[in-house]
Amino acid sequence: MRKIYTFIIFSVLLAACSSNKYKNPHIEIETKIGDIEVELFPGQAPKSVAAFLSYIEAGYYNNASFYRVLNADNQPSNAPKAELIQGGMYGSKRPELPGIPHETTRQTKILHKDGVISLARLEPGSANTEFFICLGDQPGFDFGGENNPDKQGYAAFGRVVKGMDIVRRIYNMPEDDQRFDPPVPIYSIKKL
Repeated sequence: MRKIYTFIIFSVLLAACSSNKYKNPHIEIETKIGDIEVELFPGQAPKSVAAFLSYIEAGYYNNASFYRVLNADNQPSNAPKAELIQGGMYGSKRPELPGIPHETTRQTKILHKDGVISLARLEPGSANTEFFICLGDQPGFDFGGENNPDKQGYAAFGRVVKGMDIVRRIYNMPEDDQRFDPPVPIYSIKKL
């Protein structure tokens, strides 16, 4: 009987030691400037998180970049203003990937606040590997917002929990017509 209790206690301790460090998955974006840690919300945005994690597992973000920035000075005067850095595989050779079903902020309740990560897209359901991180609150990217004519917003799926100073440093890098000059290398994105 004592052996059974010892085995059970050992099994429980082993399971506790091997359990995830976080309630939700965390990823780390390793850049030339520094690392950014992001918490993902699979309970609220399951399709977006699953797709993003599958791209990480496939290695699509190895040698990617932050290539685009929106700031107060580089947008048309009549456009709704936004502040963000955008990254992904833009300009690289990659396989043709299907679009991710669009999860609106009305569905997920994840609003585009400072540090929120979201999928870039042209039309609902067309997002795949490209993503952006908000600087400041960006309600124009939420469902019904002004930053997309279809008013469907963008699919937010996580938030930066460490490294917003790195996000801001990247945001302030030299740019020309919304493009970082040069792009900021993303060495890898990995699950923690």
